[in-house]
Amino acid sequence: MTPAWNEVLFFSLFLVFIFSMLALDLGVFSKKTHRPGFREAVTWTCVWVGISFLFYIFLVHFGNILHGLETVQDVAARVLEYKHPFPLPDGTDDAAAIGLYNRNLALEYLTGYLIEYSLSVDNIFVIILIFLSFNIRQEYYKKVLFWGILGAVLMRFLFIFAASALLHYFEWLFVVFGGLLIILGGKMGYEYIFHRHKTTIDTQHHPIVRFASRWFAVTRDDHGEKFWIRQQGKLVLTPLFLVLLIIEFTDVLFAVDSVPAVFSVTKDPYIVFFSNIFAILGLRSLFFLLMNVMNRYEALKVGLAVLLAFVGLKMILNHFGRMPLTTPESLLIIAGILTASIAASVLRDWFLRRKRNRTTPTH
Repeated sequence: MTPAWNEVLFFSLFLVFIFSMLALDLGVFSKKTHRPGFREAVTWTCVWVGISFLFYIFLVHFGNILHGLETVQDVAARVLEYKHPFPLPDGTDDAAAIGLYNRNLALEYLTGYLIEYSLSVDNIFVIILIFLSFNIRQEYYKKVLFWGILGAVLMRFLFIFAASALLHYFEWLFVVFGGLLIILGGKMGYEYIFHRHKTTIDTQHHPIVRFASRWFAVTRDDHGEKFWIRQQGKLVLTPLFLVLLIIEFTDVLFAVDSVPAVFSVTKDPYIVFFSNIFAILGLRSLFFLLMNVMNRYEALKVGLAVLLAFVGLKMILNHFGRMPLTTPESLLIIAGILTASIAASVLRDWFLRRKRNRTTPTH
């Protein structure tokens, strides 16, 4: 089988698995409309993270079958094509070359997954604001998020492979994307400092609301979990569908920073796609988990801002050959940034609770 057919078969089986999991989630585990509790959210978060890690283990042992690599020459050609940051020493035999390739590929996937999963936290905070601003009942969150995630999978597919083609022919775009990430990191830090107490969005003047209202009939009345209704034979969009459209639009905006961020780790579009999709699949359970603790991890946004700035700088310097970090080194730096921001959040929450306890009068 040629490498191209290997990629088609591997990618097709991956999509079958993903859509089967989504169908199982919708058809078996989400029959009843309800708001998942903290325990359920923790359970499903662990399930999705576990599945994502199992895929990492799979790549460690069988990553070469993605591109149909069998010999050291195959590996050398793929390393050159996607500029994987590991050397092939002279005299390396086929088995050793495959082993080196698989371990590096798996680490690239894991690093990309960690970046995407971390950045999705900020996406979740925005989605929470959207739900609250439109007064959506919490028992309908799961349905909206399910269809939002399904749309995100399709949009990421188009975005990632289009970006890969552009980066392949116009390598200077790595500098553009790197600069964009640094700017977005600065913007995220600015918003945390000056607008972190923002609790609503403008539902009347949001661009998506205005666009939908211009081209479609829209009702502001509550129609439960329906996305649209018929009134006098005319299709009318409900507030729940408007929220779904805004979430899809928001995901496209977040893809502008998260997808280039993963391209800073690997040039292989399949690995970028896999890491993105596994992170997106875990977004819904993470959403309900963060709803319970969202006020405790504010400093994480600072860490995400630093993370974006780091990967942006890495993209620019890599383009000019000035920052030859290996994949394990990148993974350690990214994990260190996130760990430090989470620790800072925990310490901040502990300090504030202790301060409140001191100032609370006793009777």
